Amino acid sequence: MSEKKTIKIKSDSKTEDKSKEIEPEETTSDEQIINDEEDSIKTLEAKFEAKEKEAEETYDRLLRLSAEFENYKKRSSREIEEFRKFANQSLIKEMLSVVDNLELAMNSTNSHKAIDKDLLQGLEMTHREILKVFEKFNVKPIDAKGQPFDPTFHEAVMQEETDDYAKNTVINEMQRGYMIHDRLLRPSMVVVAKPKNNKVSENPDSND
Repeated sequence: MSEKKTIKIKSDSKTEDKSKEIEPEETTSDEQIINDEEDSIKTLEAKFEAKEKEAEETYDRLLRLSAEFENYKKRSSREIEEFRKFANQSLIKEMLSVVDNLELAMNSTNSHKAIDKDLLQGLEMTHREILKVFEKFNVKPIDAKGQPFDPTFHEAVMQEETDDYAKNTVINEMQRGYMIHDRLLRPSMVVVAKPKNNKVSENPDSND
């Protein structure tokens, strides 16, 4: 009779241990995923708001700088224009005495019939040429005679009693005043009218 053989299958203990160590993976819950996504969105929104605020502040600074620069340009333009308008003011003011002397000479020669006519014409021509130069730089004489006294443009040197003019009217011009553009270059030196005192003092003790 044949003998029965018993076959033993040895199990690998290492394989069994490994199978025991493997645990099922933990799965993340849907709620946790939603919370993580909300946190990420909030973080992005905060960053976006911060960048938006920074951009607004930068834009505001740019607007202020632009406005300041425009104001600077306008101010510089006004200053340059002002300088051009009045650059020759000092020189012209010195020339006024020359005009005064010419006018004084012409007025004094009018009372002398024997004066050289060529000399008088020369004075008048020189006077006209200087006034043309004044007009070129927008220098004009002040029309004072017959006008109400204005301390802005007139300087009263004396008062004269008269009934021919209203009170505080300029009746004579001692020295002509001038304007350069809209600025007073020199005031007019004038004589101002004041009413005569026609009242006669009465003595109550006097006998008829």
